[in-house]
Amino acid sequence: MADHSIQYHHHGRFKVLGGVLPDAVTAYQTYGDRSNPCIVFPTCYGAKLGLGSQSYLVGENKALDPTRYFVVTFALFCNGESSSPSNTPAPYNGPYFPAISYEDNIRAQYAVLQHLGVTRVLCVVGFSMGGQQAYHWAAVYPDFVDKFVAICSSARTSPHNICFLEGPKAALKAARDFENGHYTSPPQVGIRAFARAYSAWAYGQTWFRQHLYRMDGLYPTLESFLCEAWEGRFVTNWDANDMLALLETWQRGDISIVRDGGDFAGSLRAIKAKALIMPCKTDLYFCPEDSVNEVSQLRDAELAVIDSVWGHAAGGGANAADVAFITTKIHEFLA
Repeated sequence: MADHSIQYHHHGRFKVLGGVLPDAVTAYQTYGDRSNPCIVFPTCYGAKLGLGSQSYLVGENKALDPTRYFVVTFALFCNGESSSPSNTPAPYNGPYFPAISYEDNIRAQYAVLQHLGVTRVLCVVGFSMGGQQAYHWAAVYPDFVDKFVAICSSARTSPHNICFLEGPKAALKAARDFENGHYTSPPQVGIRAFARAYSAWAYGQTWFRQHLYRMDGLYPTLESFLCEAWEGRFVTNWDANDMLALLETWQRGDISIVRDGGDFAGSLRAIKAKALIMPCKTDLYFCPEDSVNEVSQLRDAELAVIDSVWGHAAGGGANAADVAFITTKIHEFLA
């Protein structure tokens, strides 16, 4: 049976977009028996394996049931668990960490699966940056993946999305304690500013209008919600250089630069895997119109819009109703 503890695969010298990592490390977890069909479930922005970020879909009777599938969860480079600015020794520590692409992550994850003896992947499932990895899996290894599920995500980071990300990035980099990434203690001013700028787009406008941030009285004011749910989470769990490096991986996401020299429509048409694309109708990060366009160009794709006021957070386990909808759709897709 699989070991649920976090494991670490050492790749040795590993070429990445911005240069090389002398000893690249990929953190991962496994669930279920290796003889079962394999499902890959990589992390999104703000997610860590050690925080249980993947647990809303992984577990018995959940969308990804370890009694039926061999589930492998992967930590993105730069998330603080796999190779990141915060855990890489000199000369590639902190602000000197090389640029990372989605393709770098997929090649590393593929190496881990080879180590585990996986010869084929039934499905790659991902939310947000995880969904972008699912698209890249289908583009980088077209004959290795049968299906993929992209939840509140896209095959290419849109100009609108890139522009939004410039806001929290600028807030962090301009903070008086960030020191161009050479800080010697956590730059709380910058991290808190980043968290506030980032949070404003995480939920739909209707969600805020209905004051759902109060969470049934848990947060009496919007200020308490921002301070505890957002500032607190990032200050407690994240390194500032990791946050920036991971965000820049998100910004440069584009399956068309992997194999087809910028031909986005051609890259979509070339994908062989069957796809389930699930945008949320109120998502301000990955707008549903982009998903409609992508589905129209994929060979074999189903569109299932999450009808929710929770915006981008609808796809990440923020509330039970949306998780139930996602779970049902994944069960139907995998059946």
